Amino acid sequence: MKLTWMIGGAQGSGVDTAANLFGNAVGRAGYYLFGNREYYSNIKGRHSYFTLTISDRRMHSLPEKVDILTTFDAETVFQHFHEVNDYLIYNKGLEGTKIDTIQSIEPELVEEIGKRLESYGNTMGAAVKYVADRGVHVIPVDYDQIAKEVAAELKVALSVVERVRNIAAVAASYGLLGLKEDYLMQAIARSFKNELYAKMNTLGAQRGLKYVKPAYGLKEVPVQGKRVQIDGNTASAMGKLAAGLRFQTYYPITPASDESTYIEAHQEVMMIDPDTGDKRKSAVVVVQTEDELAAVNMAIGAALTGVRASTATSGPGFSLMAEGIGWAGMDEVPIVVTYYIRGAPSTGLPTRSGQADLKFALNVSHGEFPRIVIASGDHVEVFKDAIWAFNLAERYQTPVIHLIEKGLANAYSTVDVSELDYSNIKGDRGKIVDGEENYLRFKLTEDGISPRAFLGHAHMYYTGDEHNEEGHISEASSNRIAMYEKRMKKLETADKEIPEESRVNVFGDSDTVVLTWGSPKGAVLDAMDMLEKDGIKLQLVQIRMFSPFPTRYVSKLLSGKSKIIDLENNYTAQAASVVREHTGIEPTNYVLKWNGRPITRDEVYRSVKLILEKNDKRVVLNAGA
Repeated sequence: MKLTWMIGGAQGSGVDTAANLFGNAVGRAGYYLFGNREYYSNIKGRHSYFTLTISDRRMHSLPEKVDILTTFDAETVFQHFHEVNDYLIYNKGLEGTKIDTIQSIEPELVEEIGKRLESYGNTMGAAVKYVADRGVHVIPVDYDQIAKEVAAELKVALSVVERVRNIAAVAASYGLLGLKEDYLMQAIARSFKNELYAKMNTLGAQRGLKYVKPAYGLKEVPVQGKRVQIDGNTASAMGKLAAGLRFQTYYPITPASDESTYIEAHQEVMMIDPDTGDKRKSAVVVVQTEDELAAVNMAIGAALTGVRASTATSGPGFSLMAEGIGWAGMDEVPIVVTYYIRGAPSTGLPTRSGQADLKFALNVSHGEFPRIVIASGDHVEVFKDAIWAFNLAERYQTPVIHLIEKGLANAYSTVDVSELDYSNIKGDRGKIVDGEENYLRFKLTEDGISPRAFLGHAHMYYTGDEHNEEGHISEASSNRIAMYEKRMKKLETADKEIPEESRVNVFGDSDTVVLTWGSPKGAVLDAMDMLEKDGIKLQLVQIRMFSPFPTRYVSKLLSGKSKIIDLENNYTAQAASVVREHTGIEPTNYVLKWNGRPITRDEVYRSVKLILEKNDKRVVLNAGA
């Protein structure tokens, strides 16, 4: 069973709270959730919406269409009426609202909506009639009356209970599911600790429920074990804390900031002692810096003292960190940079997603030096990769860049707590020494990795210039060759030591391969189930580490396949070019999307069928409001 629900409204009007409350209530009935929030790049007023798939088994993506569209403003109806299959819940009092009076809708969208409603008119009521004519059940709710009744019962001003509209909309859509009302009331009690707000929302929910009758007849699903509802930012923060993070820096930027604010709120936690592997309670220092240059440089300074240190940022901030990352590469500093990829270039689409920064991450800063680059495909991977990143950074004494797309950062899913078990993951600090006589920080070694002492534990020098084994500046040709080769050799060592099977995920077995990385993994997995019902089998090859690249294993996986479909959220198929560079293998077909919205499972399903039937070489996707 799977059912998709959407709620929308003005940014800052409580859309996220409403969506989380709805999800909490449904989750209590035993259902798995996968949701994503989309929002404009302003603080308040522009359109935002939250889409949520409910299922009795794990889902990994969203579809193009929704079964229930829940709205409390006119703009949400105009933006999404063409996406609803079954039920539209809307504000009865706004039926006469004309689209040209809503100034926050962009002209391009007004034109598109106008074409759809050409024979119906330009009011919200016209959009409602449009969907009703296509078999959608429309449910008008008198939000104004509900607000007046709640205000009167609580004896407070109407302005105090304005947001009761949100919970009334949530309740109406929840009522369609057929689940116990108790779960909704429990979710309200959990969300609102203030007595007035709890009472206000309870009353609003009770009135919203009266507008509908159960339509889907959902039953409770038995739950075994514990589950958690987690988003990408939180998963990364939790992984860092579990790994023994002691110092985190950041400059506020969307969507990276949420990770650091979570760590700030959980600065004293149980974490792995990176030296002993034991769990112990420890504290984390979090610093909001004046800019991203300071953020990366402070993280470097902290790492030199021996603590596990990291920073988190997005595209513009990562651009500013380039020189600092180069310094860390030259001086072999084990820092972790969590890079949240969003719409680019420049400020681009600051609250939208994309995958156009892969090659930037692989080549950040000038010159050649080892950079380990990993990319997560779901929330469990984000959590475990955050731990892995620190082990990689310290073992190979080099910057590790952990790629997480905005679409994954702001999505959330229900996962079984057992999947987040990290008891078997041991801390790997690499070649740590203390008080070594005649210590050489950059000693030439067989594997390229020098013994590492922390600041204050031995005599050492650091400089951004080329240096000798002690750390003194040296421009001698022979020294340059030796030091250059030493640094680059670390990547060769990593390539030998890190099992290639751990750098690639493989699902299914077929002569037709979908090659992808990052968040599209989820859409492909869900589409594979859909395609199998049509008798079509796929194999998914998901690249998890791009540097060092798993050349031999990927070559083996892709060799001899009849079709290799590269699927990415960018224009130039960057991962495909990396694969081609290392293996010489060229994909046969491409499915690409760059409008800032996540790839849906329906898009994958249609694209694969189109390629198999007509052999289209390049399919461009564009779903999403």
